Amino acid sequence: MRISSRSLNGGRGRVLLRLAFALLLQLHACAAGLQQNAAPTTTATEDVAATTAVVHKCCGRDEIVVVNRCRSANETGSTPWTPEFNASHEDEPAAGQNTIPASSVPYKLATGFPNCKTRQQWLVYHYRGSGDRLVLYPNGKLRHYVLKHQHGSSEEQQQQNRDFIVDHERSFDYEQGFYCLDKVIDIDRPDMNAQVAVICTPQIPSPWTDADFVMRRIVNPACHAIAMVCLLLVAVVHFVLPQLRDLIGNMVTTLAGCMIVARIANIVRIFVEYNGPVSYLTADSFLYTSTLGSFFWLNAMGYYIWRTFKSRNVFLRITDGRKYCYYSLYVWGCTLTMGGMALFAHLILDSRDSNANRSHSSHPSTTTSIEGAIGWLGISVIFVPVICTILVNLFFYISTKTVIKRMSTYGQIHHKMKYSFDMFSKLFAIMVIDLTLFILSWTQHDSLFYVHVVFNPIQAALVLYVTVIRPKRVKFLLRKACCYERCILPCCRPKETDVQAGAEWGEEMMAFNTADY
Repeated sequence: MRISSRSLNGGRGRVLLRLAFALLLQLHACAAGLQQNAAPTTTATEDVAATTAVVHKCCGRDEIVVVNRCRSANETGSTPWTPEFNASHEDEPAAGQNTIPASSVPYKLATGFPNCKTRQQWLVYHYRGSGDRLVLYPNGKLRHYVLKHQHGSSEEQQQQNRDFIVDHERSFDYEQGFYCLDKVIDIDRPDMNAQVAVICTPQIPSPWTDADFVMRRIVNPACHAIAMVCLLLVAVVHFVLPQLRDLIGNMVTTLAGCMIVARIANIVRIFVEYNGPVSYLTADSFLYTSTLGSFFWLNAMGYYIWRTFKSRNVFLRITDGRKYCYYSLYVWGCTLTMGGMALFAHLILDSRDSNANRSHSSHPSTTTSIEGAIGWLGISVIFVPVICTILVNLFFYISTKTVIKRMSTYGQIHHKMKYSFDMFSKLFAIMVIDLTLFILSWTQHDSLFYVHVVFNPIQAALVLYVTVIRPKRVKFLLRKACCYERCILPCCRPKETDVQAGAEWGEEMMAFNTADY
């Protein structure tokens, strides 16, 4: 049998193709195995690189800082700088005390000073007894603590066996690239172990972009100023117009004056909160004493109205001036007595520990104790009589309201006192609401403090409306005294129908029970 050369060549070709295909399969299997074995090594290498912290050193590896210059450590006879990492948690009070050696933390040094760009470079020295402490964490972050009471001997310092207290509220963090650390020696004291850090000053946000700062430092004083203007108008109107200078008018004038003093004291508290304890204590005393005085004057007004309606003979042989002196002795005597007792309780009886978290100030959300602020014991001495006057005024309101409902006919004095009682009831409601918001503003909720700030001018505007704008007789007297027929605004000129509203008591016997007050 004869085999052709063409068929022989075809068989050899198929065999070569099979061998080549088998070789490719073998090479693919080997490559897959090598890739599988090499993958864990690559991942482990990446993990090590990711956990390695970069520590920035100011000078070269074998150099240290001597008199603000980098010099070789061999020339000074000192050892090169090695980082000391902190083993404590960031929130622990012993930050910087528990250190771990550099050999136990994977890190790499990056020499050179930081590129602060638009920021300013600042030097911070860390040595025993200094007011600063530099703490380097294993992740490469540098924290700068500002120490306080470093030479004190308080119980906290003695228990922790150290000469400082870390102020966690004044600490600054610097990420990698914004600081460098190095060893520094002094020619006069070469044995002193000290570190220096060249840091890029942190970017402090503008306080004008902080809503809380604007509300407490800008809006709050502005609202107090608006309230003072409204209350000053109330006091001036009732003091200048002779027709309103009766007993009720004098009480309203003094009540508005107490409210003005309270707002002035509150403004002073805002700007001397962290400057002077004596100034803050003085402002605190005026604030709470004037607040107490305003409630005592409201109580005197309620008692006078209640007694007038209860009395069978309202034509008492005593002038309004003498009665005002008697009520002044009662109000100012009680106010000064309770204010003195509150100061005595604060300065003598109150303990420092009970006021550690006192926060009823212009900045109530803070938990820092304000030096000079009246403590809780003094506050309780002030506000217990305030609550008592509120309860007594509530009795006056209910009792007088009952008497008015039972009266079928009443004379001119009762007619006048009826509108005085209406003014008293509205002032009573306004002041109780303001006091409630004032007490709620002491809590840690900023929203309640903001509500009190906004309601402050609203309260003063309501007092102005109740005592000046709403009574028709007061409006007529203002038109008569300020404008009358010479006013350029026709709406402010008095009307002819308003003439009897300005009549004095007893002059128009036919106008009984017809005038509006």
